[in-house]
Amino acid sequence: FVADGYQNKRVIVFDATTGAYKRHWGAYGNKPDDAKMAPFNPDSPQFANPVHCVRLMKDQTVLVCDRSNNRIQVFTKEGKFIRQMVSEPDTRGSGSVWDLVVSEDPAQKYILLADGANNEVRIVMRETGEKIGSFGRPGRQAGDFHWVHNIAIDSQGNIYTSEVDNGKRIQKFDRVK
Repeated sequence: FVADGYQNKRVIVFDATTGAYKRHWGAYGNKPDDAKMAPFNPDSPQFANPVHCVRLMKDQTVLVCDRSNNRIQVFTKEGKFIRQMVSEPDTRGSGSVWDLVVSEDPAQKYILLADGANNEVRIVMRETGEKIGSFGRPGRQAGDFHWVHNIAIDSQGNIYTSEVDNGKRIQKFDRVK
């Protein structure tokens, strides 16, 4: 599963063994339209630029970061639209949904969402998108962010973030025990 989103506006699926093309889709599971669309519209019929992440869940659903439209869309592996979650809908600039990881519990109950425009990591419920917490703020000190761009989680539950522009760093947040 590939987020093909800096030039195009789609998710593409390739066979993991052979690399052969299998399928692709746009927002709501529609045929992608790469025409320029107005950003910051959580109701947009197409993805904005960029489609910034795609993640396959244990339950075989697929989460897609539609960064500039401030939303996560949820699909089946075949590309059938299930639902969407809007995050900080009034965010402009580069949008609010830059990257995400899910918690390591068997149900993958929580999403940790990297928001580079608002410079925070939001913790949301995966089923509803309800925000239950956050950490970080704009700044240059430890725990602050300047364009938090990527997020990862290791097998021990530690969280790693990376920053772009002139943030240029990686931070590690130890698992809370």
